[in-house]
Amino acid sequence: METKINGTDLLALGYPEGSLIGVALKANAKRTGLTKEEMVSNYALVLENPEAFLEHKIFGKLAQAIIEKANEKPEDFIALNPNPADFALYGADKIEEGAIKQMQVAMQLPVTVAGALMPDAHQGYGLPIGGVLATNNAVIPFGVGVDIGCRMALSIYDIPELFYYENEAKFKRELVAHSKFGAGHGFHGQYKSNHEVLDRNEFAEHTFIKNLKDKAWSQLGSSGGGNHFVEFGIIEFATDDAALNIPKGKYVALLTHSGSRGFGATIAGHYTKIAKETCKLPEVARNLAYLDLSSDLGQEYWIAMNLAGDYASACHEIIHTKMEKALGATVLAKVENHHNFAWKETYNGEEVIVHRKGATPAAKGVMGIIPGSMTAPGFLVRGKGEENAINSASHGAGRQMSRTQAIKTITKNEMQAILKDHGVTLIGAGKDEAPMAYKDIHQVMAAQEDLVDVVAKFTPKMVRMADDGSRED
Repeated sequence: METKINGTDLLALGYPEGSLIGVALKANAKRTGLTKEEMVSNYALVLENPEAFLEHKIFGKLAQAIIEKANEKPEDFIALNPNPADFALYGADKIEEGAIKQMQVAMQLPVTVAGALMPDAHQGYGLPIGGVLATNNAVIPFGVGVDIGCRMALSIYDIPELFYYENEAKFKRELVAHSKFGAGHGFHGQYKSNHEVLDRNEFAEHTFIKNLKDKAWSQLGSSGGGNHFVEFGIIEFATDDAALNIPKGKYVALLTHSGSRGFGATIAGHYTKIAKETCKLPEVARNLAYLDLSSDLGQEYWIAMNLAGDYASACHEIIHTKMEKALGATVLAKVENHHNFAWKETYNGEEVIVHRKGATPAAKGVMGIIPGSMTAPGFLVRGKGEENAINSASHGAGRQMSRTQAIKTITKNEMQAILKDHGVTLIGAGKDEAPMAYKDIHQVMAAQEDLVDVVAKFTPKMVRMADDGSRED
């Protein structure tokens, strides 16, 4: 088996961060019979003298890309703001440097109005996960993210805590029967669900998404891979909540986390590519390419993004309706909120486009759900409307380990032990989603006391996730 070459190897040779790394790694996929050492040696030679490799069958495209990069001039790109405004930062001591640097670059965009970084933040593509960015009449596809409209949805049942413990087998049976996970997975034939979102005019009229209806229909009511879940737990209200009309006590609840599936991911990929082609930003900001909302392309994306968000909501609605019927329960209250989206909002008296990539809306009185991990509690919250945070809060605990790091360092026995200690039944999921891969949710909540009030605490008891290690398709 050939030893892989990664971006770190190329950076060590002097390759700059950015698109050249991607081109170089594609060259590595074509290698035949060369050892890692031989490849690394060739990479160094190509970087030193690309003209000599223009006709090379493995390194020709890389050589061409290096020459083109060397010939780029500053005037070829949209200029970044050399004196950007500061951004609000919450829980700074727990946020990795890479996420902060990404936010600093985002603040340099000529369309940026304001920014904030939530305490669960970590490095992503373009805007960091946990990043909030307000812009002037511009939308950034990678500022929204790949999983458009990803959201949390909570149903609180009229079922007391004790009933769950007395009927765990029933809850497991219904959880398995009424949820489906993983990239590429969906429903077929009589098992497909119907929802009014499929009747939307956009599927017939929108230039790009009109061919995506079949994909959307088959995955309607399913959940994605990665950190998406459907879980039962116990939610505790320490006091009566008049707004939700729920008395103090403990109740069984269903919590789901998923997004717009392959439908949203396809939209994201298409318009990110277009944005990069039409909005020429310097390499450091390339993944923050934006579309002017006054343009046809900007309006195309905006319409598609909103439909993807409504589709994601429909997926949750179907899961929650199925479970409500299966349990024969009465729902006392439902709460839903989404991230990975862009909203038109008012900031400092002006209309702006607020991107929340892995951040929860938290305007005054707005309800949200902030999960911890499969063994840590989540919190039902009510926003305080903190303008410095652009009316936002974290969308979860946030990762403290990459997926690769978690898989390498956490053992199955360690994961099983912590699940047992917390009395959690897990169906599916890999070591990349182990509780230890996430930050301490209590520290995250402490860092955003100015942003939200805690209404209730949700403790996971039975968790289902994708069991094939898949990411979103």
